[in-house]
Amino acid sequence: MSWKSRGVDSTSKSVVSRKLTLFLCIGCFCAGMLFTDKMWTMPEAEGISRTTGMEDERLKLVSEGCDPRLNDVKRASKDALGEVSKTHNTIQTLDKTISNLEMELAAARVVQNSILSGSPLSGDLIAEPIVKRKYLMVIGINTAFSSRKRRDSVRATWMPQVDKRKKLEEEKGIIVRFVIGHSATSGGILDRAIEAEDKKHGDFLRLEHVEGYLELSAKTKIYFTTAVALWDADFYVKVDDDVHVNIATLGA
Repeated sequence: MSWKSRGVDSTSKSVVSRKLTLFLCIGCFCAGMLFTDKMWTMPEAEGISRTTGMEDERLKLVSEGCDPRLNDVKRASKDALGEVSKTHNTIQTLDKTISNLEMELAAARVVQNSILSGSPLSGDLIAEPIVKRKYLMVIGINTAFSSRKRRDSVRATWMPQVDKRKKLEEEKGIIVRFVIGHSATSGGILDRAIEAEDKKHGDFLRLEHVEGYLELSAKTKIYFTTAVALWDADFYVKVDDDVHVNIATLGA
């Protein structure tokens, strides 16, 4: 009986030890899992917090305008605007230089043509370089060969004649001229008619330009170039011969 009881005791002890071993293994496994989760969770949380802090700092720099990348972009844009402004100023200077050269060339052509043709220079060309008179305005009335009635209407209404026109130029500094070029056939009947009319009234400004409806833009440009070369005025005005101007109001 004693041997049997001892065998039973040894068997029960082995069963208990196995259960304890199983529980210990399970406990160790759970403890390892908990420890591993903590090890992985803490770096991730720390990384997230670090990333969030860096983003906050970057947003703060952007809001305060201290982001170096934004500063570089602003600096580049300012440099580009500066270059555009310099280019624009250079172009304006070149335009003024070209305009001055065109004026001088037009005046030189007028003098050269007068010398070659043997005709005396007009009083405007002779007096202007010497006197250097300053005028208020030059009014150019654009007209054509076939517009004799319109010119007579202008002379009868708002354009002073002969002595009154000279008085207007001397006292008020206002010059008024009909502006016309030449016909395609130089010295033809149209040109002779204008020359006879100019001899009678003396109120024409003849341009080195061939008249034509499709050449009106070129005629206007040549008029301004010639007017600036002949007279030093504050204003240069161009009107058509079907427009009636109130000189007093315009001068005021």
